[in-house]
Amino acid sequence: MNISNHSGNAPFVLSVLDNAFTGVGHRVENTIQEMIALAKLADKRGFQRFWMSEHHAMPGAAVPSPQMMVARLTGETERIRLGAGGIMLPNHVPLVVAEQFGMLDAMAPGRIDLGLGRAPGTDGATASALRRHKAANDEFPQQVGELLGFLENSFPKDHPYSEVHAVPGPWQAEQNRVPLSKTTTDVWILGSSTYSAHLAAQLGRPYAFALQFGSADVLNAMRIYRENFRPSKILAKPYSLVSIGAIADEDPIEARRQSTSSAMAMLRMFQRKPFALLPPDEVAAFQGNIQERQVIEQYTNQIIHGTAAEVAEGLENLQEQTGVDEIMLVVQGYSRHAQSHTVELIADHYDMTSN
Repeated sequence: MNISNHSGNAPFVLSVLDNAFTGVGHRVENTIQEMIALAKLADKRGFQRFWMSEHHAMPGAAVPSPQMMVARLTGETERIRLGAGGIMLPNHVPLVVAEQFGMLDAMAPGRIDLGLGRAPGTDGATASALRRHKAANDEFPQQVGELLGFLENSFPKDHPYSEVHAVPGPWQAEQNRVPLSKTTTDVWILGSSTYSAHLAAQLGRPYAFALQFGSADVLNAMRIYRENFRPSKILAKPYSLVSIGAIADEDPIEARRQSTSSAMAMLRMFQRKPFALLPPDEVAAFQGNIQERQVIEQYTNQIIHGTAAEVAEGLENLQEQTGVDEIMLVVQGYSRHAQSHTVELIADHYDMTSN
């Protein structure tokens, strides 16, 4: 795993996560085009990677298949690493995922990341429709091992799948008498709890913690990851990332307004309503009870919002507290312009590369 930091004067590597937020009144076709534009912008401005997450049955999130968007973006970008952050592995058959990411690495050698998570990325009923059986996420470590076996063609001879091979991949190169590819997909372990920290450490893989979901025990998770890390052929020492919601604007009031839309969407999820991004004015007019307003306030405050300098200060404080190597901006806001503007302002603040 090679890291080349293009992130200007930032004291850490900077990346972008786009959840394909599609606000009420917005068309998904426009969201897809704006995601492509944002990936190109992040590439131009020197961000390390551009990830997308798997979500299902949510009107406010438009990418159930990040690997399809990655395939498109391989032809739209030049340098930036592209990835799924993540693929919810219990929703998938590991062999198929290995085949898909083998193809992606062939399209953009050395630029593909595969982040693996075990959450469903949706509600319980939809998860049931997606998964082979109800206990699928309990088998996550075994599924990860199976996926790595297919990606690396490394099953022992007595394994049931020792004669099953992911194509493209190392086996195909051997059969076709050509050199093995010099690049492979970088596999990350994702999570928002200490469970994932133990697994990432055991496997010697890079670890990404999703702080945008709430004030979980990120410090303990990072400690567990570092203290238990086992060097691997992929990674000699721990490498960690934390993702966090962020909105920057010249007007800090507008940044906070934009933050309220995703906070309201979280409240709707708790109320068993669809995850929908309402316009900030509609959120402001919401006549909720005290508990509902507290939830909106809580999730608004969990997003780092304000001027570029204020957001940068929040990111630097987060990095100082967690000691992570990389911070990923989870672009937020009802407006897609708010998301691209955040990327521009942070890039300007840190004097990041402009190709």
